[in-house]
Amino acid sequence: MTDTSGATTQRWRFQWKELYDEVITTGLCTGCAGCVIACPHDVIGYKHEPGAYKPFHLEAELGEGDCGHGQNGCTSCTRACPRFRDWETAADEHLFGRTRHPDEMSGIYRDILLVRAADDAVYQNGQDGGLVSAILIWCLDNDIIDGALVSMLDGDAAGWKAVPGVATTRNEVLAASGSRYTYSANTIAYDQARERGLESLALVGMSCQTSVAPVMWHRKVGKVSKPIKLNIGLLCSKSFDDALFDELFWTKYRLAKDDIVKMNIKGVFQVWMRNGDYHEIPLKECHAWTRDGCNHCPDFAAEHADISTGGIGNETDWTLTIVRTDLGRAIIDAMLTDGVIETRPGDDDPAAVALMRRLAKKSRERWPEWAQEEVRVGIS
Repeated sequence: MTDTSGATTQRWRFQWKELYDEVITTGLCTGCAGCVIACPHDVIGYKHEPGAYKPFHLEAELGEGDCGHGQNGCTSCTRACPRFRDWETAADEHLFGRTRHPDEMSGIYRDILLVRAADDAVYQNGQDGGLVSAILIWCLDNDIIDGALVSMLDGDAAGWKAVPGVATTRNEVLAASGSRYTYSANTIAYDQARERGLESLALVGMSCQTSVAPVMWHRKVGKVSKPIKLNIGLLCSKSFDDALFDELFWTKYRLAKDDIVKMNIKGVFQVWMRNGDYHEIPLKECHAWTRDGCNHCPDFAAEHADISTGGIGNETDWTLTIVRTDLGRAIIDAMLTDGVIETRPGDDDPAAVALMRRLAKKSRERWPEWAQEEVRVGIS
């Protein structure tokens, strides 16, 4: 086959066998579940529980490392995977029309701002400046989306077990607000959204998840990618296994997870309890509970989102906001015009910008030298 320039291009033939050999078993898999929602035959499972957070093949005929549908030509799983082969260049080219330069360690972007919600209820209920909640509520009110794939708290479990969910109202958005720091593959809620007849979705996710949609779009995975209209990324250096609560917070510090009302990370793990107590836990004590899927992840800054956000730096009641795409800029501008957010230049908090770039570089250095070399561009 040929591209528009007349050059010969290789037909995409890669299936679950290549994904299993190159991503699942090598440690590159982040557990984003892009392959799960893309599979048209529903033969890829996913365990959303401590020690797991990885896809696996459900059909046993060919063993766990091969797929009969793949042998018959199905390639959806590898087309959807944001860690398979040239995933970063694929996402960059689709979103920005070019790949990042060596000095763009935190990805390609248009603006860096400090933003917070103007609505007191949204601001107070959210994490840091409450921006993500404000975006989702405004987009729902203005019919830009009819639902959002988010992280929610499991209503059947005590404490802070994060699970994928769908928010379609202001109250549901506010109920889902706040940071968990344990993993939720929010993409998994895609099927729930489609069963409810939702057609225009926002995906709120960690960096690995926000690469799913543009990789799908670039590799033409099919109709599964089309409902995702808006991509909001969360700055993330790592997430923790749910076992952290019982094995560290409770065992060493006697902090019961069902009594925790808020958490944050600002150099230490900050924990607020229902009785008003406040605790700080050194991050180095939490490292043993780092989720396996984070160990090689190179993307701190959610580089393939329309808007990337995080509460880092000195301005703790503002959200550091990286506007990356035309859509992201249009939404921020419209929200500012409507008075639902307040903004300041990112340069007002140079420590936050410097920290983002430092953590982005540190995360990128985790990408193995034996893997796709473009990801390490700029790493000496």
